[in-house]
Amino acid sequence: MSQIVLKARNRSANGSAAARRLRREGRLPGVIYGRAGQAKAIDLDALEFVNGIKNITDTTIVTVDIEGEALNAFVKNTQRTIQDGKIQHVDFYEVEAGVLLRAKVKLFIQGNPVGVRDGGTLEVPIRDVEVECLPKDLPERILVDVSELKANQSIYVRDLGLGEGVRTITGGEQVVAVVKFAKAAEAEAAPAEAAAAETPPVDAKAKAKA
Repeated sequence: MSQIVLKARNRSANGSAAARRLRREGRLPGVIYGRAGQAKAIDLDALEFVNGIKNITDTTIVTVDIEGEALNAFVKNTQRTIQDGKIQHVDFYEVEAGVLLRAKVKLFIQGNPVGVRDGGTLEVPIRDVEVECLPKDLPERILVDVSELKANQSIYVRDLGLGEGVRTITGGEQVVAVVKFAKAAEAEAAPAEAAAAETPPVDAKAKAKA
């Protein structure tokens, strides 16, 4: 995905009344938080923002151009109305080039496993993987192809191959995807069920007399 650039203006007026006025003008109030905790109040074109973030993830780095000052940032939070889900406010978190960061990258599962076609069930125990890297190496998403997974086979975090510049914080032995074979589970349960069927029922009256 090419770098997304969002045009913004410095915002001096704060408060709910000022925010409502901006929204009536088609603007979206927002804040960019820096790594040191400082906050910069801005506003953006609401429609441009909505269209710009349609396909991003939590780890997509966007460029916010504030009257000529370009900052790289994550879209950390959007506040929406309960009635129609319209975005009312946005928070950004600034990303500094050359500074290591930690982030949770979402997993996107692709493919129809061989084991599922043979009667198994695909399970995905986790939805994201925590990594540490420089901003330039940060993946927006992790694609996991499960097409070749057979019954009782797994894909682990160590198998993902995220690149030399990316270190996984999530343990390498963590299962990302596994195909569990339902037929095997049924076969294991059959002897136990058969044994239970052969056990004679307990006569409650006889037990009481004893």
